[in-house]
Amino acid sequence: MVFTAGAVAALLNGAVDGNPDATLNDVCPIEHGRAGALTFLANPKYAHHLYTTAATAAIVANDFVPTAKVHCTLIRVKDPYAAFAILLEQYARMKRPAAGIHPTAFIDATATVGNDLFIGAHAVIDSGAMVGNGCHIHPQVYIGRNAKLGNNVTLHAGVRLLDDCTVGSNCTIHAGTVIGSDGFGFAPSDNAYGKVPQIGNVVIHDDVEIGANCTIDRATMGSTVIGKGVKLDNLIQVAHNVEIGEHTVIAAQTGIAGSTKIGRRCMIGGQVGIVGHLKIGDNVKIAAQSGIGSDVKDNALMQGSPAFDAGNYRRAYVSFRGLPKTVSIINELRMDVEELKKDRHDR
Repeated sequence: MVFTAGAVAALLNGAVDGNPDATLNDVCPIEHGRAGALTFLANPKYAHHLYTTAATAAIVANDFVPTAKVHCTLIRVKDPYAAFAILLEQYARMKRPAAGIHPTAFIDATATVGNDLFIGAHAVIDSGAMVGNGCHIHPQVYIGRNAKLGNNVTLHAGVRLLDDCTVGSNCTIHAGTVIGSDGFGFAPSDNAYGKVPQIGNVVIHDDVEIGANCTIDRATMGSTVIGKGVKLDNLIQVAHNVEIGEHTVIAAQTGIAGSTKIGRRCMIGGQVGIVGHLKIGDNVKIAAQSGIGSDVKDNALMQGSPAFDAGNYRRAYVSFRGLPKTVSIINELRMDVEELKKDRHDR
């Protein structure tokens, strides 16, 4: 699709500085600009690329003042990063497949599906399932028995939404993610482990986005709960009966053990490990690769493994890095003390 710089500026409530009729048919990073593409400048660190980019137009801040000749058309907005995000969202919407049901898709006679759907090749909607309006079900998705989707949900290729699990409206789940796999429940007996049936489900609230190849286990009983507005990166494990509060964000490769409750508006870095049956408060920040083994109070900033207060961790780490020198000094002092003791004994 082709747009003019003027049309883009109108969409973003911006102003054109240059040629409003410049035609645009793509987007690109500022350092890899090309003719016909639109880019943006939000971080001053990349400003030097603006003077050499081959992009046809660039989104910049209203108060941006060039320090050299700019060859592309500028679209001035209040917040370039937010404006470009809006533009990318519109661009992604236009690229979405048109409504329709592929002839190889299977929809059970007892399932209920809404209007304006896209259902891709070899997708399966099993018995008793309910799919809302405006959903995009990509190829090879499986929606299990009695599972429920709200409106405007996108399930990318290969997603498995297993029996009895529910997903709210305006959610996106990326390729390969499994929702409602069995929790890791086994009872030891006679030097063996017997499986504990996992009869609960997973409940995902509205406006959630889940990355690729995540696994969210169904509850042993009750529900594993993902709160409204939660954002999960790729490759995250959420165990049975975990609850994640509203608008919490979690980076890749984090693992959360069973029955832990995470509060609202938390920020959890990559490769964090959280043991089971804990309570993590609201507004908690946990640095990457931390190990959480005890409850965390509201507003805490945690780092380390096992994790403790991030400020104390950093001060301790400085001491740790200097530990060889400290040990050497201690050894020298020990030798001095031994010499003093010897001199005193000889007298």
